[in-house]
Amino acid sequence: MTKPRDVFAALSDGISEGRFDELSALYAEDTVVEHPQAVPRPTRLTGRAAVHERFTGALAGSLRLKRKNVIVHETTDPEVIVAEYDYDAESVSTGRTIATANIQVLRIRDGLIVSSRDYHDYLRLAVIRDGVDQLVKAYEQAPPRELSPVRERTSSEPTSRRGVFERLVYGVSDKRGEELAELYAEETHVTHPFLPGSSVVRTREELREHFRMAATGVDFEATDLVTHEGTDPEVLIAEFAYQGSYGGRPVRIAAIFAMRIRDGLIVESRDYGDHLGIAGELGKIPELAAKL
Repeated sequence: MTKPRDVFAALSDGISEGRFDELSALYAEDTVVEHPQAVPRPTRLTGRAAVHERFTGALAGSLRLKRKNVIVHETTDPEVIVAEYDYDAESVSTGRTIATANIQVLRIRDGLIVSSRDYHDYLRLAVIRDGVDQLVKAYEQAPPRELSPVRERTSSEPTSRRGVFERLVYGVSDKRGEELAELYAEETHVTHPFLPGSSVVRTREELREHFRMAATGVDFEATDLVTHEGTDPEVLIAEFAYQGSYGGRPVRIAAIFAMRIRDGLIVESRDYGDHLGIAGELGKIPELAAKL
């Protein structure tokens, strides 16, 4: 079992079957596991022992998770795969259930996970555990956001996968909302898996309205762009963050998009933004949870 997709299958099978005490064996001794959207601030686990403690601690005792709807994207880097999937999640304490979305970027070498960036739907998982009040308190008590240096903008060939993505996120930073819909095909399919109550955006005209409604007076800059090109020549997975300030406080919102780009236009995109983090900074978590 050395192929990256086989290692991911073993990991997700073990989670679904509740074999949490076995899972750390799939990670390298010096592995690094990051959770860019963790509550209330990003986390980083270093080493197999830390991963083992996480799997066998609060996770094993609080949730039952059954994986479904798996999509594995192989990339042009043979060590890297990106896995999108859903969980049917059940709270051990309340018995309540919900479906949640997930996406992971894994680097697997010699059959072991050497690094992973994991994005999960923390809001839905908290709701089934009656944990919304705890989310509110966590953000109220959180330290200020740590911002990274804003890097110089990159400039790829405009109709390439990377180039289309750059034009999108830099256009958002520059508040060019009226232009952004032109980056999408006339008929497209855009979803926001971590945003309760959101609907599928299917046309360029609907996107124009989406970008108009999303416009704010907050100044953000897209930074830390990392892209993974799929072996499927239309697929791009893009990780990044919007950084800025709101009400005098530093704000950093991590996101990852899974995109299909054809002939220089976005025909499909699943945008996993940190909507919980935004609500936490604005003091609007109860309103967000109420949309579930």
